[in-house]
Amino acid sequence: MRSPAELDHVPWHDLTHAYGPAADVPELIRALYAADDDTAEEAIYELYGNIHHQGTVYPASAPAVPFLAHAVLHAPGRRDELLMLLAVLADHDPEDIESPRWPGSSVAAICAELVRVLPDLLPCLGDPERGVRRAALRVVAAAGGLLPAEVRAAAEHRVEELYATDPVAVVRADALVVLTRFGREVEAYDSPFTEVRLAAAMLAAERSGPPYEKRLVDILAEDGAEPDPGTDDFPWTGTWSSDEHLTRLLTRDVDAGLSVAARWIAAGDPGSRGSWLGAEILETWRDREPEVLDLALAALPHQRDARGSARCLTTISEWVEYLPAPSAELRDTLHRYARTDEESAAPALLALVRSRDPRALDLVLRNPGPETLRAAATAFPEAADRLIPLVRSSLADGATGNEAIALIDALAQFGTAARQAQPELLDCLRTRRAAVVAARQIGRGGVVTPETTSLLHEAARSTDPQLSAAAALAHHRLTGDADPALRVFEGLLSAQGPVHWHLSSLRSLGSAGAALLPLIEPLLTARYEWTRMAAAEAHHRVTGSPERAVPILAALIGSTPVGLSALRALAEIGQVPEELRPTLRSFAFSPLRLLPAIPFAEVHPDEELRTLARSLLSLT
Repeated sequence: MRSPAELDHVPWHDLTHAYGPAADVPELIRALYAADDDTAEEAIYELYGNIHHQGTVYPASAPAVPFLAHAVLHAPGRRDELLMLLAVLADHDPEDIESPRWPGSSVAAICAELVRVLPDLLPCLGDPERGVRRAALRVVAAAGGLLPAEVRAAAEHRVEELYATDPVAVVRADALVVLTRFGREVEAYDSPFTEVRLAAAMLAAERSGPPYEKRLVDILAEDGAEPDPGTDDFPWTGTWSSDEHLTRLLTRDVDAGLSVAARWIAAGDPGSRGSWLGAEILETWRDREPEVLDLALAALPHQRDARGSARCLTTISEWVEYLPAPSAELRDTLHRYARTDEESAAPALLALVRSRDPRALDLVLRNPGPETLRAAATAFPEAADRLIPLVRSSLADGATGNEAIALIDALAQFGTAARQAQPELLDCLRTRRAAVVAARQIGRGGVVTPETTSLLHEAARSTDPQLSAAAALAHHRLTGDADPALRVFEGLLSAQGPVHWHLSSLRSLGSAGAALLPLIEPLLTARYEWTRMAAAEAHHRVTGSPERAVPILAALIGSTPVGLSALRALAEIGQVPEELRPTLRSFAFSPLRLLPAIPFAEVHPDEELRTLARSLLSLT
């Protein structure tokens, strides 16, 4: 260990952390010894942000270890937090040690320092504070596989004592985890302690992988419903809490996860753990909407407040569209919640609209909101004569931001009937309220008037590149005059910085954009994959020829956002290179979701990925 007196012996200016030179580390370490509790707390917070930043460690991290170890023993208070900082700094996958990069890595340097100071930290295993004992166990686990035989034997002996005698069950459970990491096999399924049984089952599930034995599933269901309230503060893997770790284990085995979620919900859904697990399963596995939404419905009566009910109803609203036919019980429940004045009413109404229940339309008309209006426009396009006036009224009242965007998106569902909202759209353009989407909607089917063309001309000269592009393209769609758009895009595509957004906007210009080909063609070989994708799409749109676009798009296909965009462009072209079919089959038939959700997306990216893959596979 090293005391603060030695801090100036380290060349911190030559070391780096998450924010550059580590010259601030010495003062942060000195602050750990401050009598002022707030000063020490702030120092720990800052150290978590710079020498350990979101799971990443740096060259300055290892030199801090012996000083942090000294602070554990000599600084007033916060011993558990400092021990946890040491543990997460040294956290690594045991297999990493075999990597050729391990010897020179920052994690290896941290572990080497921790191994040197660990003998001095072992007395913390006997600390009277349970939080300190728990954090010390994590330090031992982090360094355990690297300890010399003599130190390992001493550490293992102390851990065995904790497992056998500690008065706190969760500490015994932690000790079991450490013994397992030392290679010990301890039969603990019949332990009298809930925490120990749960730890044993989680360790066994982690070792075996899915499908889990029934005995393990039973223990996870019985003993995992209400974890120790202090567990979340003591992550075992990186920054995962034990609760998050259990959820991850259960989502790996979907049948086990659904079984456990059902049992937790039947037991009262304590802490909304069962309904939360169900939501995680939906984000991990495809085609489980019927089972999980049944669980969410069963969980609703167990929620203790409107906020808990809103969480369950939000899950239903996000996924109800993917049910083949929402049941009458589900729709009746949604209708009942949607008619209340509580926080849960909004997601219930949104879910009712998305289930296409006819009762939803009357509720939307009585209590219109931007999101429900957008959903209603999709679910009930035949109600344009009743919905469009509500959209117009909301826009006229000054809706801005995401609310205005949702309202204009609603108009997009009504085709030419949306023309009656042109005054409100022009006002949005004039006042720069959601002006980009307003310009796009005007271009889809607006009426050409002197005011319209004047406002579009003005917006096309905006310093906002997205607005200038949208306005210029809208002007072209309405008038057929491509010159303003060509001038705007010539400037945008010649500018420094990312241009893929602008390239993607060119689809509506079509062959009229031929004059831009000298700017588009060099981008087909750009380093940035989003630029190559958008350039290939634009090239096809302008030339009508798939010859250059298809190979570029095919090379980008993957279960990534840019891969999905490339797949979308390839589907529009309608060509499938034969070598792409195995990849498309994996997209079409994977039981797991290959893409995560995106906030505010109308369609889940994974659902779109699967649909596009199946569509392309059907092409001959």
